[in-house]
Amino acid sequence: MSSEINQDVTAVKATRTIRNLRWWVLVLFLMGVTVNYITRNSLGILAPELKNSLGITTEQYSWIVGAFQLAYTVFQPICGWLIDVIGLKLGFLVCAIVWSIVCMMHAGAGSWLQLAILRFMMGGAEAAATPANAKTIGEWFPKKERPVAAGWAGVGFSIGAMLAPPIIYFAHASFGWQGAFMFTGILAMVWVILWWLFYHNPEQHPNLSKEELAFIKQDNEAPAVKLPFFTALKTVSKNKRFYGIAIPAFMAEPAWAVLSFWVPLYLANERGMDLKQIAMFAWLPFLAADLGSVASGYLTKLYARWFGCSRTNSVVASSVTGAFMMLSLALVAVTKDPYIAIVLISIGGFGHQIISCMLSALVVDSFDKGQMATVNGMRGSAAWIASFLFSLLIGVTADKIGFNPLFIAMGFFDLIGAIFLVSFIAERRAKHA
Repeated sequence: MSSEINQDVTAVKATRTIRNLRWWVLVLFLMGVTVNYITRNSLGILAPELKNSLGITTEQYSWIVGAFQLAYTVFQPICGWLIDVIGLKLGFLVCAIVWSIVCMMHAGAGSWLQLAILRFMMGGAEAAATPANAKTIGEWFPKKERPVAAGWAGVGFSIGAMLAPPIIYFAHASFGWQGAFMFTGILAMVWVILWWLFYHNPEQHPNLSKEELAFIKQDNEAPAVKLPFFTALKTVSKNKRFYGIAIPAFMAEPAWAVLSFWVPLYLANERGMDLKQIAMFAWLPFLAADLGSVASGYLTKLYARWFGCSRTNSVVASSVTGAFMMLSLALVAVTKDPYIAIVLISIGGFGHQIISCMLSALVVDSFDKGQMATVNGMRGSAAWIASFLFSLLIGVTADKIGFNPLFIAMGFFDLIGAIFLVSFIAERRAKHA
């Protein structure tokens, strides 16, 4: 009788396992990052009305954007270290709860200063997304699958931005700008519940088969070592490979800041579009970014197959390809057609996400599990320093010189970053005697 019961229990357990669970976990994480970007991009979509309703100048708006970027810059390594120490599930959960609540609090803002304070709080919490990205990939995928996984994970960072314009437009039309912030905050809280219920570490996940766990652990990586915060920062800062990742991230992020926070104002001020037209077209660069995210990992496979590149060099080559695509942004300055401008910006979005996803893949490939979230947080800080400074530059110059010189600069930034990437990361062929 007892043997029959044991067989029944075994059968129940067998039915609970989910095939290719690692990819379903990635989908769950992707949903969280999607909501993350919907909440953060709500400000950019509502910017034209907020400026009118609250009497905000372009320079004051740049400080609101800058407050978010400053917090995002400062807190990325802190959030990364927190996730490394207390674990991905709890660390990301706490941060998501905070950004959900703060997003809803935006509905009560009555001045640019109040918005700036709320955006700072929100930026600090949302900074967890980038380090959590690396942690998820590092914990759930073997090395050979990580570039492709990084590409798919990057979809969340752009699909949220892609979905934000129509969602915010719908929420705004139904509930006003205050209701739009409330709606997106509630949306984020729904995901928090899903994360709490369904995410577990691979070793503890009740639906993960032993075979898939063995597949995930095939690289026999050393157990994660948890370091004090400043010790972790010091250890990473001594590694030359970190700068081969951080400097290209620094050069790449201004373009993404423009896509996320400034394109709606650009389309309104320089292309004469209203909120409805912005909602119709502002999502296209993020759709292109989604495609770039997915394509990036598979592009590494093509470089490996066609040119015999190593795993590291194929990732570098994919990123350099994205850098050349960013030249499209420089052409925005010379076109008179607003629809061609959107197409060129979209090409830039495609190229940027190739670069961003491949930099995440390099973090996961170059550092051990106990440092992945911290390193990706530090990479994110380097990127958002540039984002913060560039947004302030736009705030004080856009009304005087327009956006065209800024688009030209963004077109060439990533080629400079590619030089450092190749110099510090790319593997050289062994010299034959």
